[in-house]
Amino acid sequence: MTDNVRQLGKIKSALSKYWGYNSFRPLQEEAMHCAVTGRDSVVVLPTGGGKSLCFQVPAVIGEGLTVVVSPLISLMKDQVDALVDCGVAAARLDSSLMTHEQDRVFEMIASNRLKLLYISPERIVSEWFLNILCGCKISFIAVDEAHCVSMWGHDFRPEYRQLGRLKQRFPGVCIGAYTATATAVVRQDIAAQLNLTDPAMLTGSFDRPNLIYRVKPRGNILKQVRSVVDRHKNESGIIYCIRRKDVDSLCDSLQSAGYRAAGYHAGMKDHQRKLSQDLFITEKVDIVVATIAFGMGIDKSNVRYVIHTGMPKSLENYQQESGRAGRDGLEAECWLFYSGGDYGVWKSIISNSENSTPQSTEAAMEKLTGIYSYCTGDTCRHRNLVEYFGQTLKAGSCSACDICLDEYDAIEDALIIGQKILSCIMRVEQRFGGGYVASVLAGSKDKRIIENGHDRLSTYSLLAEYQIKTIRGWIEQLTGQGYIEKCGEFNVLAVTKKGWNVLRGEETPRLLKPTMQKEKIQKARIASSSWQDVDRSLFEHLRKLRAEIAATRRIPAYIIFGDTSLRDMARIMPASDEEFLQVNGAGRKKLKKYGKMFMRAIEEYQQNHT
Repeated sequence: MTDNVRQLGKIKSALSKYWGYNSFRPLQEEAMHCAVTGRDSVVVLPTGGGKSLCFQVPAVIGEGLTVVVSPLISLMKDQVDALVDCGVAAARLDSSLMTHEQDRVFEMIASNRLKLLYISPERIVSEWFLNILCGCKISFIAVDEAHCVSMWGHDFRPEYRQLGRLKQRFPGVCIGAYTATATAVVRQDIAAQLNLTDPAMLTGSFDRPNLIYRVKPRGNILKQVRSVVDRHKNESGIIYCIRRKDVDSLCDSLQSAGYRAAGYHAGMKDHQRKLSQDLFITEKVDIVVATIAFGMGIDKSNVRYVIHTGMPKSLENYQQESGRAGRDGLEAECWLFYSGGDYGVWKSIISNSENSTPQSTEAAMEKLTGIYSYCTGDTCRHRNLVEYFGQTLKAGSCSACDICLDEYDAIEDALIIGQKILSCIMRVEQRFGGGYVASVLAGSKDKRIIENGHDRLSTYSLLAEYQIKTIRGWIEQLTGQGYIEKCGEFNVLAVTKKGWNVLRGEETPRLLKPTMQKEKIQKARIASSSWQDVDRSLFEHLRKLRAEIAATRRIPAYIIFGDTSLRDMARIMPASDEEFLQVNGAGRKKLKKYGKMFMRAIEEYQQNHT
């Protein structure tokens, strides 16, 4: 038997024993093989693609200690709790631990009783801690959230740059870098900054087919948010806002309406943020309303929807934030409600950043233009995202976004409407923003329009049969398609060279109007497919049992079993140990710890429903 075959056998055995999985997800086997054979690697797998297992499984079968570098205490705690519940010897060292707790971890390190140790980048590069690690048998070093290494990434952290020292201090130890979002430029920069030796570049598909993407112009945001939340009663969701004050306002409104919601942003005190996060993880609240300060450290698998109440600052950010939905592989909704004003907000934030350079500002603005085009574009959302990361979507239709589900109709007279809008921009001498131009076209009696004499323009009231917000939406679509550009501090509209092609009738834009009726039909079809043969009442019964066990053990419910496992139980209704082990995510450790309780609950349910 070759070493490769022997190692693969050990990997499969550990995967089944501790995690209850009998097969690999794409690129997991290759990533694990790198770790156990000592080859450096850069592994990019989408959120929910099983990235953490790529270093956790090799750690279990390795002879020494695997050190995992992680940026957030909450992320470390979440993963360590899940590993310990699976029966893996794992621990973390961070500032939240009491002195005696830290002493216990150091004792476990000294006695070689740990398989995985989670630490921050600051700690691992400190000289005193490097000296401690030099006295240990280190089998592997994993750098999680590795995009933080690169200044070209969406979440650059200067302390991550120091990790390049590890290769010099541990020359015989292989290093794996793991992230869910990294363009080709970022992947190469990660390898260079970490001083990796001939690393394997393993990049999975950036497509998340279980996520249903929808983008709509922002209107009555509370009403829009509630329309999504109400379809997910008693299910977990994350709502993102750009500004802290928006978090506070929206959270208060939801709480007043009876929703179980908590807020989270950097302006809150540490204990308040921790409480919100703990309430969400333990499912004592269903919703977290947050700025982007929240979420990176969350490993919660059963988030059924993510709502953005404003446009993110890049497609990398959106890929990661929306990717917190549906990590269990089950269907989840991702809604983005945007306004043209969001572009101006982010532009101001980027321009006024204290640490910005001309180069970083230019890169940030390019990313901002990319997400703006995504919001206002008319192409498949899944295709748009994967192509941004340099990949292609093979399917002609994703069947999981508003465009491919035909939730929008293209207006027939797009050329004429586009020409009217562009003509109006020229008539006002390219000196005004989108709101003003839309008001002129709608025939507004606004005082400023009258004073400027723009009520006497030939383009005044040319689109009077439409609402201002509809016209404004078309302006944003024309901007996203490159026919209009926003200039200067006040986002003044200007007609581009491409826009002149429309004015001359040489090119026709695609302008959309929403048709919400189709959305309801398509959503029901998609949702029903993932529930095939599942007894929904039994699933809810098992959810309650999971919550009770979690409360007793003081651990997050999803660590016990994910929704995928509960749906599987409610589908196959296991009555023996052998049948229970067929449940997705139910390994021998989980069987020993929880099997009897869940099988007893299933048996009692069947007796009461026959």
